Amino acid sequence: MSNRIDSSRIGLWFFLGAMTVFAIQDGLSKSLALTNHPIFVVMIRYWAFALFVLAISARQAGGVAAAAKSAQPGLQILRGVMLAAQICLMTFSFAYLGLTETHAISSLYPLLIVGMGAVFLSESVGPRRWAAVLAGFVGVLIILRPGAGVFDPYALIPLLCAFIFAAYGILTRVVGLRDAASVSFFYTGVAGAVAMTLIGPFFAAPMPPSDWPLMAALCVTGALGHFFLIKAYEHVEASSVQPFAYWQLVLAFAIGFVVFEEPIDLWTVVGATLVVAAGLFALARQRKAEARSA
Repeated sequence: MSNRIDSSRIGLWFFLGAMTVFAIQDGLSKSLALTNHPIFVVMIRYWAFALFVLAISARQAGGVAAAAKSAQPGLQILRGVMLAAQICLMTFSFAYLGLTETHAISSLYPLLIVGMGAVFLSESVGPRRWAAVLAGFVGVLIILRPGAGVFDPYALIPLLCAFIFAAYGILTRVVGLRDAASVSFFYTGVAGAVAMTLIGPFFAAPMPPSDWPLMAALCVTGALGHFFLIKAYEHVEASSVQPFAYWQLVLAFAIGFVVFEEPIDLWTVVGATLVVAAGLFALARQRKAEARSA
């Protein structure tokens, strides 16, 4: 029992480390997107990520060939492209809307996964979880305040990101029924890198010399964050640490306020709190439902 508890703690610390690194990565992405086109920044980031994925795949049994062998390559490629598109939109939103509001709105995605799972995967979702989904949407409406004279059209970008990332999560569940996690990880990096390489050069421009250290740091944090995630999932199940993913939201708020002097609006805090509370409630209900079925 003691060894199991120790392993869970190690996994949790790795997961919190990954969320911390991803929050720092978001800050770096915003800094770079202020002076460079977001798509160009994401392309370079994906090149580094693809190298990391290939290095990890080469060390596993069967090497890269085994990692690339999928029972459903079309869906895997679609997943990779969708995630790349979502990251491009998030980076654009960081630059034009800010870290605070972008994360506050996009944190709706776990609730969207609940709704999409019920609609597309016929998953059983009770009235309480549907109420949580509805509460999450109310939280987003509080942040957006449509019709209040302060609505920013850019705020629709992180909302679109939440829908794309939720669809990516649903596809991840689907491909996970027939493909190993290592296969999905391979296509996440490689398919995304190929997609970005096809469109990224059209947005390329000389990067200011002062930005290259930030670009290098972005590439390193991308690999480090995913390494921490891999280590975390070696010790704990993803569902058991998912509630702690909101740690990234807290850090994004802090980085936006301290580094970029982004104002933290009271309504944004209220809306984000409602979204997070609804998400945590939905996760708790899901774990109870899974425990009953087990």
